[in-house]
Amino acid sequence: MMKTLSLLFRSAALCLALTPPLAAQEGADLTRVEVLPGWQMENGHRMAALRVRLAPGWHTYWRAPGEAGIPPSFDWSGSRNVARVTPHWPAPALYDQNGMWYLGYEQELVLPLEITPSGPGELHLAGTMDLGVCNDICVPMRAEISAPLSASGDGGTSAPIRAALADRPERLSGARCEAAPIKDGMRLVATLALPDLGPREVAVIEHPDKAIWVSESALRRAGQTVEIASDLVPETAQPFFIDRSELTITVIGGGKAYEAQGCTGG
Repeated sequence: MMKTLSLLFRSAALCLALTPPLAAQEGADLTRVEVLPGWQMENGHRMAALRVRLAPGWHTYWRAPGEAGIPPSFDWSGSRNVARVTPHWPAPALYDQNGMWYLGYEQELVLPLEITPSGPGELHLAGTMDLGVCNDICVPMRAEISAPLSASGDGGTSAPIRAALADRPERLSGARCEAAPIKDGMRLVATLALPDLGPREVAVIEHPDKAIWVSESALRRAGQTVEIASDLVPETAQPFFIDRSELTITVIGGGKAYEAQGCTGG
């Protein structure tokens, strides 16, 4: 299902030139995307953000949507004096629709972007954001972004960015993982200690290589311990080495989110 949606997204993308200030155009009634310029960080990086405003009743998706949805993607190759752009995702909400669950945002998403410059001077953030905007139907869209980021001032945009940064999942430590080969890849079982999030909890395991397919996670709880299992299948459809330190494990439920970056063996 997810692979089919991904192909549909790429082939049917509706291109929107959503550069600030936003012009009236096809698709702007569903979503509006703008750059919040943010501030200069002490480490020399720039903290900016994308603000995605959605029409009433519409939603968009987290970086790993769940059982249904279109994962967002970015291409910043048009930028100048930008070495790397690192998104800091706020915790998504958990929704159920048509018997499936997904992780995403309604009304608005403020996505902080930590921009690493490639050298001194002004930054220019330019590229595209592909996203799915859904209600009863899903509309794949492309926002074309172009924004100079000068060193002076934040344009009054720091408050929503700081709020989004504060809303990131709470970090967990001490996660353990066991990996075992299966016919076409690896089965990973992660064990974490975390509070009970209520009757509805879901988990997502992410591998940094997006060419590796990761199955929907099965979650089992025993008291304050959860066990999360997923199959990871590479393009070669063969067992492979998993660097456990690169995995991201997220558990969401009850309006809360917890995240472990990496895990230890055994």
